[in-house]
Amino acid sequence: MLKKEALLLIPNVLKVFLENGQIKSFTFDGRTTVKDVMVTLQDRLSLRHIEHFALVLEYSSPEQSHQFLLLQDKQPLAHVVQRTHYHGMRCLFRVSFFPKDPVELLRQDPAAFEYLYIQVG
Repeated sequence: MLKKEALLLIPNVLKVFLENGQIKSFTFDGRTTVKDVMVTLQDRLSLRHIEHFALVLEYSSPEQSHQFLLLQDKQPLAHVVQRTHYHGMRCLFRVSFFPKDPVELLRQDPAAFEYLYIQVG
């Protein structure tokens, strides 16, 4: 039985979980990359600066609690979801590194700052 959080429930559709509780779905083919999803998310979330964010796979293992696997921009989505050990993982849009100056991020991109704040607040 598949969990509702599973990475891929419908063939060629990736669900990305956002920190605000929303889920964005993306159809993909063999040429779609992680960067393509990032650019689309940037547009949908009205973010100007996404360099602090990344797509990550979240999973739990018996030995440790939650672990995160950072996806690289050039990775094809089809390759990511076809790996059997990714079964049951969730794809998240998260902060990959904290900005050096959060106040500057607030001035330049209030929407990105708010998304950052939701994760660390």
